[in-house]
Amino acid sequence: MRKGLWYGLLFTAPAILGFVIFTLGPMIASLVLSLTDFNVFKDQTSFVGFSNYARLFSGEDELFYQSLGITFYFVILRVPAVIIISFAIALLLNMNMKGRAMFRTIIYLPSIVPAIASAMIWMWLMNPDLGLLNSMLSWLHLPTSNWLYAEGSVIPSVVLTTLWGIGSTVIIFLAGLSGIPQSYYEAIEVDGGGWYSKLRQITIPMVTPTLFFNTIMTIIGSFQVFNEAYILTQGGPNNRSLFYVFYLWRTGFRDTEMGYASALAWILFIIIMVFTYIIFKTSKSWVYYEGGERP
Repeated sequence: MRKGLWYGLLFTAPAILGFVIFTLGPMIASLVLSLTDFNVFKDQTSFVGFSNYARLFSGEDELFYQSLGITFYFVILRVPAVIIISFAIALLLNMNMKGRAMFRTIIYLPSIVPAIASAMIWMWLMNPDLGLLNSMLSWLHLPTSNWLYAEGSVIPSVVLTTLWGIGSTVIIFLAGLSGIPQSYYEAIEVDGGGWYSKLRQITIPMVTPTLFFNTIMTIIGSFQVFNEAYILTQGGPNNRSLFYVFYLWRTGFRDTEMGYASALAWILFIIIMVFTYIIFKTSKSWVYYEGGERP
């Protein structure tokens, strides 16, 4: 028993050390820094307690609430869009049709395109004057848009660009759909049920564990949105796409207020933890497990 334990620790040591050195260690360091006024260009660092957190919630920093509101707006728009569209595409790709493997590859490929390349493509597509999207709208005699360059349309436009990379979410849904026994569908057919009965009574309940996982991962990823703001908008126009993580990065690396940025990071960590906890607690009422287990 003891020998097996040592072998187990030996083989898991790289993963454990990696977590301690590259995840747990930096988290503890950032927690300590959040209680200081650490600045890269200051000779001395002082302990300020919860002053950074008081500055956040007192309203002294208006950009904190603005970036938080913008990020929540983005999450509210993006999470349902990603889940619904990914699930619909997965249902189509799960059908027995010719070229299914090719279509699955096409859907997944955009998710592995480098962020810079994707951003350059979308900046060209959404150019108000020469972009392909406005050219198509003009050809169809429909109203054009300023897309990323207007305050009212910048967040929906960014959401649209993120839908380009939902291939990994689609693949996970496909994995969940492939695990549904065909005998269940055959039983519905014997009872005279059609595609809607199959979807409502079999597919959706059986895929809820996958839906549970994808929802959590999509929420976490949406709160941590950064590349789109950094590459596409730089927080503009007029800070209307100042996402929380982009503001955190700007505070820490442009303004060099590392202590304050660490406090921002811990607020985001708490927000994500709260949302994750809520989903776990409510999952008992909507996630179905064939064996009866609950998360």
